[in-house]
Amino acid sequence: EVQLQASGGGLVQAGGSLRLSCVASGLSIDDYAISWFRQAPGKEREAVSCLVSRDGDTHHADSVGGRFIISADNAKNTVYLQMTSLKVEDTAVYYCAASRIGPCPVAAGWHDYWGQGTQVTVSS
Repeated sequence: EVQLQASGGGLVQAGGSLRLSCVASGLSIDDYAISWFRQAPGKEREAVSCLVSRDGDTHHADSVGGRFIISADNAKNTVYLQMTSLKVEDTAVYYCAASRIGPCPVAAGWHDYWGQGTQVTVSS
């Protein structure tokens, strides 16, 4: 059974940092493009970042470029999203997802597996 376990969310003040983790089981992140998406209340789901760890291909949305970094620890089968200089508008539920298809970015509909989401709340 494939599982993606997202964690690391929380409440942080604007300007602060958080690191999200996406632990994969039942698949190897080497074989997939791993993406982070987010969805805020009343808004559409938004692609945030994407990584193909086997070749280092990455992509970040313009809204987070320079503030978020996606990386992987293949030994731990885990993908991270380091978020810095957080803004109130970054508040959302963040989801990780895995797609057999690359390169980045990969549209949401092309992802095969999704994690359960972790809440990020940035206060002013």
